[in-house]
Amino acid sequence: MERREFVMKCGMGCLGVLASSLLLPGCAGTRYVSGNIQGSFLSINEDDFLNEGDYLKHVVVQNDALQYPIVVFRLGSDNYQALLMKCTHQGTELQVFGDRLQCPAHGSEFTISGNVQNGPADSALRSFPVIKEFKTLKIDLS
Repeated sequence: MERREFVMKCGMGCLGVLASSLLLPGCAGTRYVSGNIQGSFLSINEDDFLNEGDYLKHVVVQNDALQYPIVVFRLGSDNYQALLMKCTHQGTELQVFGDRLQCPAHGSEFTISGNVQNGPADSALRSFPVIKEFKTLKIDLS
């Protein structure tokens, strides 16, 4: 293979990888939303779970007053689970992968109910009650 042909093939390959990576976040990304804090409640809109007519399984809620984000899992039309995304092993911010949360520091894994699935963490995540009022989800931070 000549140098020119090699450079062309490598360049086209790089463009293909770049183009496909731009399409992936729309299919498999995590949605981050801003929550409003009023008193001891962090509120989001139920429509934050909607994506092109379908409901997402989870959203990650952020607010400047929170040290760590909170992930809210949609378990059913009126059933939600909210968990603090702070690893109980050494306090690293967790990442969401489908139906589990994982610590990038030491590999601890947690279920969507906050229970430890794999250590080294040995205690469950902090969970918060979620109250649904019409189209508003209120996460009780107290």
